[in-house]
Amino acid sequence: MSRVGRLPIAIPEKVSVTVNGNVVEVKGPNGQLSQKIESKLISAKVENGHVLVERVGDTGEAKAAHGLYRQLVANMVKGVVTPFTKTLVIAGVGYRAAVQGNKLVLNIGYSHPVEFVLPEGVKAEAKEGDDKDKKTLQVVVSGISKEAVGQFAAKVKAARPVEPYHGYGIHYSDEVVIRKEGKTSGKK
Repeated sequence: MSRVGRLPIAIPEKVSVTVNGNVVEVKGPNGQLSQKIESKLISAKVENGHVLVERVGDTGEAKAAHGLYRQLVANMVKGVVTPFTKTLVIAGVGYRAAVQGNKLVLNIGYSHPVEFVLPEGVKAEAKEGDDKDKKTLQVVVSGISKEAVGQFAAKVKAARPVEPYHGYGIHYSDEVVIRKEGKTSGKK
């Protein structure tokens, strides 16, 4: 049995979980989320203040999906209580970031500004970075859906990958950027 899948999910106060057929709906103080579950493989039920996710059969496909669907439901329960956040660091000379309405506008060294439309339920905030020795910006992406926050942050990060010599580009705040040494003269 899956080690992750067999763990019950505790339902906090102010959160309600309902299972309607193969759809799990979670409502909380920050909003509501729903997840469709593959009913041929997995079943979910609410029992004694916990959500239990169980396999229908012992096929390899059901075993593979067991931990996945349990974690998806757990992320929904956590997200409606405390939103998920990802922090992106933008490093580069003249790079700018601003939130204009429902768009994130980045000036990251291209001849035109790069615009990203914020998905529903995702918020972004641009602010000055914490780095003291060089000018950096931070974009904080937050929302109740872990999947939506991670997908949007990955899309923004892909707009300007980090170059290895100066570290210019966009990376996550907890990501380690591996730097290369640059060229040296032939004198010894």
